[in-house]
Amino acid sequence: MEIFLIAMEADILLWIQNNIRNDVLTPIFKFVTTLGNAGMIWIVLSVGLLIPKKTRRVGVLALVSLSFSALIDNVILKNVVARTRPYDVIEGLTSLVGSQKDYSFPSGHTGSAFAAAVVMFRELPKKLGIPILVFACLMGLSRLYVGVHYPSDVLGGVLIGTGVALLTHWFGTVWIEQKV
Repeated sequence: MEIFLIAMEADILLWIQNNIRNDVLTPIFKFVTTLGNAGMIWIVLSVGLLIPKKTRRVGVLALVSLSFSALIDNVILKNVVARTRPYDVIEGLTSLVGSQKDYSFPSGHTGSAFAAAVVMFRELPKKLGIPILVFACLMGLSRLYVGVHYPSDVLGGVLIGTGVALLTHWFGTVWIEQKV
C-alpha cells in the first residue's frame, strides 16, 4: 500500500510538471511560493492587523497560530519524519526554486498559510477572509507546482495549520471571555 501511495504522489507531481507547468503560470506560482518563505507574507499581514485597534485581536491570534505552526511543522515534524524532498527521489522531477535546506514533511509554507488564513477567515469579514483563504490554497498548490513537496506534505500542512488555527482561535476566545 505504501509503495502504491508513493507512486501515486510521484505520478501527480510528474503530471503537474508535464501538463500544467507553462510560461504563464510558472512566474505566478514562483512568486506565490516566494511570498511564503519564512512565513513572511503571513507575518506582514498579521503585524498589519495589529495597527488598527479593531483588528488587533486578529493580528495577535494569527501571530500566535503562526508561531505554533512553525514550531510543530518546521522544528519538530520535519526533523522527526525527515522525509526526502520529491525532486531528490522522483526521476525526472525538477524543482523550479532550487534545492531546499530542510526536509519535506510537512509543508511549512502551507502550514503557515493555513495557520494564519483560518484565523483571519474566522475573525475578519468574509469579503477579506475568503480571498485570504483562497490565497492559502494557492500557497499549498504552489509547493506542488514548483516541485518541492509531495501532495501528502501539503495535505499535512493544511491539516496542521488548520488545527493550530482552530485551537488558537478557541483558546483566544475562551481567554478573552474570561478577561471580560
